[in-house]
Amino acid sequence: MTSATNPAAELTPFPDHTQLPDSNGTFMRSWQQHAQSILLTDSITPVLKQLHSDGQYCIGQDLGIYWRLTNPPEKGVEAPDWFFVANVPPLLNGQTRRSYVYWQEHIAPLIVLEFVSGDGNEERDKTPWTGKVWIYEQVIRPAFYGIYEVKKASVEVYRFAGGKYQLLAVNERGHYPIAPMGVELGIWLGVYQNVELPWLRWWDLQGNLLLTGEERADRLTEQLRSLGVEPEA
Repeated sequence: MTSATNPAAELTPFPDHTQLPDSNGTFMRSWQQHAQSILLTDSITPVLKQLHSDGQYCIGQDLGIYWRLTNPPEKGVEAPDWFFVANVPPLLNGQTRRSYVYWQEHIAPLIVLEFVSGDGNEERDKTPWTGKVWIYEQVIRPAFYGIYEVKKASVEVYRFAGGKYQLLAVNERGHYPIAPMGVELGIWLGVYQNVELPWLRWWDLQGNLLLTGEERADRLTEQLRSLGVEPEA
C-alpha cells in the first residue's frame, strides 16, 4: 500500500510530543477561559501533591491530546480546556510536554473539562471520528467528562460507565463528587482576578472550598490581624 492510499505511512515511525504540532490552528481562548484554567490548577495543586506524593501526575491546560495518527497530524488531536492525568511523570525526558500523545503515554486522563464558548453543541457532539463526545467516549475514555457553561452558570459532569458517558447526580450541595481525587466540582459565584463570575471550582468532600494560593495568604493575614498581629510586608 502506498503513502497515497495510507497517509499514516508517511508519518511512521510514530512521532512523540516533540515532533507533533502543539496547535492545530483553531485553538481559541478567551480571557475568562485562561483565568478559569489557572483557578482550577492553583486550587487543586495542594490536594494532588498529597494524593501523589511521588509527583507522578500532570495537568493539561488547552493542551492537545493526540489520539490517532493522521496526515496532517493536527487532524488527530483534541485539545481539552483542562485535564488531569494520574500516574504519569511530570516531565518526559526532562522536557515539559508540548502535547499529550496517547499512543506514547497509554494512560487516559482521569478528568477532562471543556469550557463552552458557543452554544454547547461542540462539547456535546457525538459525530463519529470528529465529535468531542465520540472521541472521548470511544477512544480517549477519561473517567469523568465535564461541560462548563459560564453564561448559564452551570456545569454537567458525566462518568464513563458501561461503555458510555452517564450524567452524574449532584449531591446535597449541588456539587459533583469526583471520588478518585477526593474533591467535588461545582459553581462558585465570586470574585477572581477582579471579576465576579460563576466560576468553576473545587471543594473537598466535606464541602470546604479549595482556596488558591492568594486566597490562602489573604485568609492567614486576616487570622493574624484578628489576633492583633500585623503581618510583615
